[in-house]
Amino acid sequence: MARPWRRLAMLCLIAGLVALLAACGGSRTRSSKGSTSRGNVGSPARRGGVNDDTSRSQSSRYGVDNDSVPNDNLDVSKLVEPTPRSEPRSLYGNKSPYSVLGKSYTVLPNASGYDERGIASFYGSKFHGYKTSNFENYDMYQFTAAHKTLPLPSYARVTNLENGKTVVVRINDRGPFHENRIIDLSYAAAVKIGVWPKGTGLVEVRAIDPDHPDAPGTLVSSSAASSSASRAVSSPAPTRPSSLIATGPAVAGVVSRPARAATTAPQASSRVAFQPPASTSPGDAASAAIVPPPMRPVTAPSAGDIASASIASALPPEPSGPPAVPTVNPKPKIYLQVGAFSDLANASRVADQLTRAGLGPVSVIQGDLNGHPVRRVRVGPLADVDTADRVTDQIAGLGLPRPSVAVD
Repeated sequence: MARPWRRLAMLCLIAGLVALLAACGGSRTRSSKGSTSRGNVGSPARRGGVNDDTSRSQSSRYGVDNDSVPNDNLDVSKLVEPTPRSEPRSLYGNKSPYSVLGKSYTVLPNASGYDERGIASFYGSKFHGYKTSNFENYDMYQFTAAHKTLPLPSYARVTNLENGKTVVVRINDRGPFHENRIIDLSYAAAVKIGVWPKGTGLVEVRAIDPDHPDAPGTLVSSSAASSSASRAVSSPAPTRPSSLIATGPAVAGVVSRPARAATTAPQASSRVAFQPPASTSPGDAASAAIVPPPMRPVTAPSAGDIASASIASALPPEPSGPPAVPTVNPKPKIYLQVGAFSDLANASRVADQLTRAGLGPVSVIQGDLNGHPVRRVRVGPLADVDTADRVTDQIAGLGLPRPSVAVD
C-alpha cells in the first residue's frame, strides 16, 4: 500500500519543479526589454507592457544604460504620417517655465508661426515603451518628436536641409537637453529623413497650425526659442545679413567621428520623464512671451582692435541675367553665434579674442533687432556637428557665453 502513495508524492514533486522552471523562464523574458530586436521590444511597448516607474531618477529608471536602435531594417514607406488636428494641451509636460540641468525653458503659448533651424538628434530603443513628458507611451516606430518649448501636443514638419527629405511629426515629449540640439526625433522619423544612421542632421522645424496648415512660419534662432539661465548674450539670427564688419583668418575644421545620438549616453540621461500639471493661471500666456536676453558688454582683451576693419558687403551681387538652369539649394552650414552687441567696440573685442584663439573663421555681422542695430559675432562655418560641439566648449573655456547654433 505504500508504493502508490510514494509514486503520487514523486509526481507532485516533478510537477512542482516544472512550474518553478516555467516561472523562472517567464522572468527572464520580461527582463529582456533592453533588447534591440523589434520582436522583444516593439510589441509589448505598444500594449503598454513596460513597467515604467516614473518616480525613479533618470539614471535608474530605464532598463539599459545606453540607447540603441533595432537590428532589423525599418521600412518607413509602410508607416503613415500623423494628420495634424486640433488637440487640447496635455495636462502634463506644459508647465512653464521649467528647469532641467540648471537651465530654464519657457513653453510657447501656441505653435503658430514657429520656424527654426538647427541640429536634430534622435532617440530609440532605450526609451521605447516608456512614458513621454505628457504621459503617452514613446513608440520609436511612430513619427513623433521631443521639443523643449513647443506645446504638447503639437505638430511640425521637419526638413533635412542636407537632402530635402521631410516628415510630419507629432511632438509629445520634452528634450533634447543635449547642448546645441533643437529637436529629438523618433527612430522612425530619423530614418525617414536620413538623420539615421548619421546620428544628427541639420534641419528646419516648422510648426503646423491644424486650422491654417499652409500659414508661413517666422524663422527664429534656438536662443530665442528657449530661455536659458546660463546664456547671457544672444539674439535671433537674420535670414540675410546686412553687412559683414570683420572677418578673422580661416582655420581648417577638425573632423572627428560622426556622432550617433542613439548610442550616446549623455543624450540618454538628459531625457525628462514627466512634468507637474501645467498651471492654469492667467499669467502663463504672458510669461511665455519670448524676449531676447539683455546684451552684456565683454571685457576687452589685452591686445588687438579690429573696430577699424573695413566694411565689406555680405550680400551677393545681383546676377546680370536669368540663370540658364535652375539653381540647387546650397549645402547648409553650421555657425556658432557667440553674442549680439549694440556696441561695435564690444563686438570687435570679442571677435578679436576668438580670432586669436584660432577656433575657426570669425565674423561680425551687422543686423537689425526690433529696429535697433546689432552686431552678431559668429564662428564658422564649421566642418560638422562634432566640431561645433567641441568649439562650443572651447569658447566657454575662454570665459565667453556659451554660443548658440545658427544654420544658414
